[in-house]
Amino acid sequence: MTFIHRLTLTFAALFLSGCDQPPPPALDQQLYIWQRQWTPAHELALSQSRADFSSLRVLALQAFPGAGWSHARIDPALLKADGRPLIAVIRLDGQLKSLDQDEIISRIQQLLADWQTLGLAPMGIEIDHDAGNARLPAYRNFLVRLRQALPAALQLSITALPAWLDSPELPGLLKVVDSSVLQVHAVSDPRQGLFDPSQAQRWAERWGDLTTRPFYLALPAYGVALLTEENGAPVVESEVPIDRGGERRELLADPQQVAGLVAQLRSEPPEHLAGLIWFRLPLAEDRRAWSLATLGAVARGDRLDSHLALRLQEQGGLYDIRLVNQGNLDSPWPQRLTLAVGGCDGVDALAGYTLQQTPGLLTFTRIQEGRLAAGAQRAIGWARCTKIDQGGMNVYP
Repeated sequence: MTFIHRLTLTFAALFLSGCDQPPPPALDQQLYIWQRQWTPAHELALSQSRADFSSLRVLALQAFPGAGWSHARIDPALLKADGRPLIAVIRLDGQLKSLDQDEIISRIQQLLADWQTLGLAPMGIEIDHDAGNARLPAYRNFLVRLRQALPAALQLSITALPAWLDSPELPGLLKVVDSSVLQVHAVSDPRQGLFDPSQAQRWAERWGDLTTRPFYLALPAYGVALLTEENGAPVVESEVPIDRGGERRELLADPQQVAGLVAQLRSEPPEHLAGLIWFRLPLAEDRRAWSLATLGAVARGDRLDSHLALRLQEQGGLYDIRLVNQGNLDSPWPQRLTLAVGGCDGVDALAGYTLQQTPGLLTFTRIQEGRLAAGAQRAIGWARCTKIDQGGMNVYP
């Protein structure tokens, strides 16, 4: 056998062995339900999310300095009907001066008993506590006690911060719990942005190298607004409106950026990465969350596209002019829209747009920011005209 022949066979064997490698396991996809007060909108959101998300992590109990304890007002009937595995999330505010271990454990045990009475059987609990690095030893001691007090079959997980990567206490902390959820959004000064996909990738890789237990990545599907600063610190408005005037700077996690990170995680998952948890389940009235259509498309890895078009609805010679999003990607309102018309004796723009009428043309120009959810529509104006050219309608981003 010649040297060239042997070399050819070697490369062929290497190629075939590479082809035989199984694909990386699919990443589990879960959802946070973070509303403190459930509404009728939860029923539709849960129904429409069932196909894409395996489990629900439900905000259940919170402790704040000064304000004390509060329970989220969940709808147990909806959760029972939904049937997906549940993880109850207990939020311990990072500004608490210390953790009263006896009280917290008692509260959690009572919560589990209350849920059992309601017919809910969570598979685990998650502790969400933004402890500073100096407090990680005390936090670990609390988790050891909590683990001992919980039923052995109940999984214990924690929300974790990238800042902990610099602490020598982290490996010991992670050995106490069954899994961790690394939060990679809203972990820096909000003025620097809500999410950085490259940084999130680096944090996930470092976390995977350090932990020996499964971990999840918490990814953003929402936005916030920054209000006028008080004492140098920005005021953040999220899903709950703040009763204050002043200018608001809107920040939104970009679905296409997040989708790029998800594709990279799928092709080259960090060590021990078990799945993704999306924050948060969007409701129909949630104006600072991605639509469920966009969230599902990103989670599935679908190609993202917002296809904006104009649609007319006529009644008695009066036309409602509507903007529709026929794609799967939420879209900003377009800057300008035009319609070729004739014989108009009445026209006007609605909120968000202004109208300029010239011979044979209506031009709608955006005067405020807004987003149109995937699959949604909104009226931008009306016209009473003898002729509107369906082929002469244009949308300019």
